[in-house]
Amino acid sequence: MPYRMSDHIAEAAQMSVSRAARYCRCGARLARDNSAGTCGPCGRRTRNTLVGAPEVPPGFWQTDELLDALAARHMGRVIHAYRRNPWHGRPLSQGVVAGWVGIDQTQLSRMETGAPSQDLSKLIQWARVLRIPARLLWFAVPGAPPSAHCAGLPGPSAADAEGVDEVNRRELLRLVSMTGALLAVPPLDEQVDFERLEHAGTTGRLDLTAAAEYDRLNARLWQVFSRSKSKQLALPVVRKQLGVLTTALRQPQTSAVRRQLCVAAADLFQLCGEIFFDSDQYTDAAQCYALAAGVGKEAEAFDLWACAMTRHAFIGVYERQFDQAAPLLEGAAALARRGDPDLSTRHWVAAVQAQTHAGLGDLAACERALATAEEVSALDGQVRSSGWLRFEGSRLPEERGACYVELGRPDLAEATLSDALYRDISPRRRGSVLTDLATIGVQRRDTHQLVTYGSAALDVARQTGSAGYVGRKLAVLRPRLAPFRADTHVRHLEQEIARLKAVPA
Repeated sequence: MPYRMSDHIAEAAQMSVSRAARYCRCGARLARDNSAGTCGPCGRRTRNTLVGAPEVPPGFWQTDELLDALAARHMGRVIHAYRRNPWHGRPLSQGVVAGWVGIDQTQLSRMETGAPSQDLSKLIQWARVLRIPARLLWFAVPGAPPSAHCAGLPGPSAADAEGVDEVNRRELLRLVSMTGALLAVPPLDEQVDFERLEHAGTTGRLDLTAAAEYDRLNARLWQVFSRSKSKQLALPVVRKQLGVLTTALRQPQTSAVRRQLCVAAADLFQLCGEIFFDSDQYTDAAQCYALAAGVGKEAEAFDLWACAMTRHAFIGVYERQFDQAAPLLEGAAALARRGDPDLSTRHWVAAVQAQTHAGLGDLAACERALATAEEVSALDGQVRSSGWLRFEGSRLPEERGACYVELGRPDLAEATLSDALYRDISPRRRGSVLTDLATIGVQRRDTHQLVTYGSAALDVARQTGSAGYVGRKLAVLRPRLAPFRADTHVRHLEQEIARLKAVPA
């Protein structure tokens, strides 16, 4: 074909676009190979904001909403106004700000909308975390000056720190955390009569209505598990329920009642496995999942059976034995196809398969599995998101990001994971995302990112006692810190990860 002038114009325009300078929102010119869209200082500021309150200019505190909240002496309203301050660019989510002090989004929401807090210790903590100028406060902040801040947590003065017994302090904080979580959960025994269920099971007088009571109690136990920062809090009452259920299973029942009891047992065994998994007791967790699969098979409850196998495979994923997890997941996928098409079982199996493919280095298979998982959004009606099946798609951004981290593709992972941190996610999920972002710091040889996110993930693991979930991810990260040991902050992070222990179950 003859060369046309229009071709020349198009080529020139394309070259002009390729040469066009790109700028960060702060006005700094970006390098051509900068795929993040922000300069180094702005990128560090964004990272710091995700794990702790940023340094703000004096004018930040002069908005009408903030001044009104401070005048009303309502810390919840102060936090709400702080999150929505235009200086941030976009409002900070409740999940992000709650993570700065180790609480969840629900607790912060109650604080923002409820009555003003009169708890001086909490007021002081928030004043320190947000770095509120002392002249604006209606109470005194002892010890460190108001600007003192480290990794989003309040820090004692040097004089106070010398007199603190670290072991006792951590134990006290753990007990306070556990007590607070228990108080946040509705009492289980208000509507569940354990003695009646145990008597009915012993005398063989269970009918389908009474057997369904086990399912209802199991659902409440999953609520305790999901709401508790420390998952071991659910174990005592789970043990009690398991004892009652075991007694009932020993008695002769009709086939319909026995199937209902098997379904309840498969459900409860999976919850037991989750508790053990979170406390880094993988052998016990595997046994629970295997029992759940066996009982689910007896009941021909294909979705329960598939979920038990998926949880069993998850142990292989976390122990990085991807070749052993793959066949379990293939079996789970086959079972899910025989299950209820209105449930999201097959989509959850696909999401875990994506992680396995990523571990095996197969990007194409990983992408196909993620695409299948994302089809959960096409399910009709309300997707089940509680109890033994809790996959409704909200985790997909962080799971996709984790897959890209595993595949060594930080260019694909970072934006997805950073966006996940801005969402209202649980402390355990937040710790997992923070660990993945720390791993990106390793891949990019960025020690600032590594230490910032790694330290924040370590705080989450300590606050929740999640050594089996967040702690195991940090343990995988630890050997990768060796090339950076010349940095004192990296050495300290490595030592602290080595000291991380689970709260015994």
